[in-house]
Amino acid sequence: MNLSVNSPIREDDILSPYDGSVVGRMPVAGEAEVDAAVEKALKGFEVMRRLPRFIRADILDRAADIIDDRREEFVRLIAAEAGKPLYDARGEVSRSLFNLRNAAREARAFSGEEVPLDVDSAVFEYQTSNADGGALKLDRADLDTLANLGRRVGIARRFPIGPILAITPFNFPLNLVLHKVAPALAVGNSVILKPAPQTPLTSKLLAEVLLEAGLPEDALVVVHCDVPLAEKLVRDDRIPMVTFTGSAGVGWHIKSIAGKKKVSLELGGNGAVVVSDDADISFAAARCVRGGVVYGGQYCIGVQRILVHEKVYDRFEEELVSRVRACAVGNPLEEGIDVGPVIDERSAIRIESWIDEAVAQGARVLTGGKRDRAVIEPTVLTDTTMDMKVEAEEIFGPVVTLNKVASAEEGVQRAANSRYGLQGGYFTNDMRAAFRALETWDVGGLMINDVPIYRIDNMPFGGWKDSGLGREGTRYAMESMSDIKFLVFNYG
Repeated sequence: MNLSVNSPIREDDILSPYDGSVVGRMPVAGEAEVDAAVEKALKGFEVMRRLPRFIRADILDRAADIIDDRREEFVRLIAAEAGKPLYDARGEVSRSLFNLRNAAREARAFSGEEVPLDVDSAVFEYQTSNADGGALKLDRADLDTLANLGRRVGIARRFPIGPILAITPFNFPLNLVLHKVAPALAVGNSVILKPAPQTPLTSKLLAEVLLEAGLPEDALVVVHCDVPLAEKLVRDDRIPMVTFTGSAGVGWHIKSIAGKKKVSLELGGNGAVVVSDDADISFAAARCVRGGVVYGGQYCIGVQRILVHEKVYDRFEEELVSRVRACAVGNPLEEGIDVGPVIDERSAIRIESWIDEAVAQGARVLTGGKRDRAVIEPTVLTDTTMDMKVEAEEIFGPVVTLNKVASAEEGVQRAANSRYGLQGGYFTNDMRAAFRALETWDVGGLMINDVPIYRIDNMPFGGWKDSGLGREGTRYAMESMSDIKFLVFNYG
């Protein structure tokens, strides 16, 4: 998994978001290296597309075993370069192991289907002829003739499509990378991996593990490069698909320059939670805290907007605020830390400015709101409005807004009134209300009695509206990374 065939132009220092220390160095690919990466991936695809299912599956299973053996190494690297608390870094590695092993299972099972071709008599008659080539008249045929008519079988087989360009984010430098790499390899594609500039070291280590697990040399090429060269890859006609996870602005720009290739976009959100008056308030508050501040709120499906029925609002606010204040904030490499830094100080300054702007527009801070370098205190705002950035946009920080509504139905309407639609949460014991909410709340996933950060990696995952295009989740990604060739065999 060499980054390039030539000497790199330079190396980047990869810095800890918490204290700015150097975590490692990563070679930077120039134009020649990027061109070479495409050529390598094309060669790797010619190998991958011919490998039997069991070989691809065995490689993925072995990679999982190797990562499991080196679990703490991965945990520490994720915590260091992404600033993720150890508890959550361990959770990411566990999810990654499931992701790899599930991709191995799917690699063995993934297939096409038989499409029945004898389902309509008039069409069958029109498409079939007698032995002498004349028109077939079914109404004149006896049962023996009908039983011995010619047959056609239709088989829709799925085939890999070629090198996949995977552009991945910093917030899950292992698992969100595997959401693209594992299904691509499982179905028989090669991958050009462009990791987030802040967290390329985990991708580099993953590539080394896959090579050790038996992946062909050119099947995965990691390219750490500047934006103009990444855009050149997006435009390259030799690459049949780009799959991207990141911000909405960047994602839709990628789609606009991708040309004729397939595009899968897993973009941002401003995740909302509705709490009805029949909810378990303590549980709902606990889950909202977890969903709002986990990994500094840097979840595309994190809790950002909380809308609570006025009958239970006061009790919920008290529970929420006390739990937020109890969160341990500090060095992500220390045990027991709930909230570490956001990815860099520039992001922290932006988040702080959004909080300050909301307060200037009439919002109140119930707790938090302060910044120390790249660390934002877990923050609860109330009296926010839908036109404030802290509600309308994706804050991507440990900040939640809390507002009361006259009814759960009003809460659902306000939650749905957004240009985003990734996932939502609805705490209610009224199943009729839950099913009705799904009809009007346009999100890719609605979690009943839970928060939108709930995700198991084999789920269909993706958004409506500005939250994206297509679906991830192993089998769903494999379908998007393959295409159908249809075979009709006439054995009459």
